[in-house]
Amino acid sequence: MLARDVMTSSVVSVKPDTTVHDLAALLVQHRISAAPVVDEDKRVIGMISEGDLLRRDEIDTEKKPHRRSWWLEMVGTDRGAGAYIRSHARTVGELMTREPVCVDEDATLADIASILESHHIKRVPVLRQGRLIGIVSRSNIVQALASAVAEESLPGSSTSDAEIRTMLMGKLAGRDWAFPGRNIVVRDGVVHLWGAMWSSDQLDAMRIAAQRIPGVRSVEDHTVPYPIMPGI
Repeated sequence: MLARDVMTSSVVSVKPDTTVHDLAALLVQHRISAAPVVDEDKRVIGMISEGDLLRRDEIDTEKKPHRRSWWLEMVGTDRGAGAYIRSHARTVGELMTREPVCVDEDATLADIASILESHHIKRVPVLRQGRLIGIVSRSNIVQALASAVAEESLPGSSTSDAEIRTMLMGKLAGRDWAFPGRNIVVRDGVVHLWGAMWSSDQLDAMRIAAQRIPGVRSVEDHTVPYPIMPGI
């Protein structure tokens, strides 16, 4: 399987001039922990995550300075400046990790797994001709593995898994109840739905949309109810 077969295509990205406060709101709104940073041409120039927002002056989590050795004072190698930037930066461009690791849409899952492991990262942007088209996370790979194990014995289909997924994403595009490209894996003609669902109607609509795609053998539901916070 390739990156394009499992990637989340409905990627939430931000610009370098996005404010830190707007970024925090986006992460909460879309229930994600990180986002690619792109320029005007959709080229990835950085990555920003919730980890970059942990030490902030606004919420009194700024890392407190400690007494420095006299020789650090002399040579000027103290890292206090970096900590100050992380806690006081106003825009994503001032906080983001620059020159992030990216993969092409034709990258194999084996290559992506190696990249995630060797770079100690949880996700990687997917590019087509240098422009952002999706993102592959560790959970996408685990979902692909679970789907492959479940369907190892099924015979092949005349319609490829990639074609089925593309057609399904096309049917779901623009529908508020759907999540095109997010937590959808197609293996041997079986559509696997993952993630959290708000309602049984949402799940039924997803299942019906998938079953109408030529070549789909069945739809497997791996979703869980979306957690509701107490008091809401």
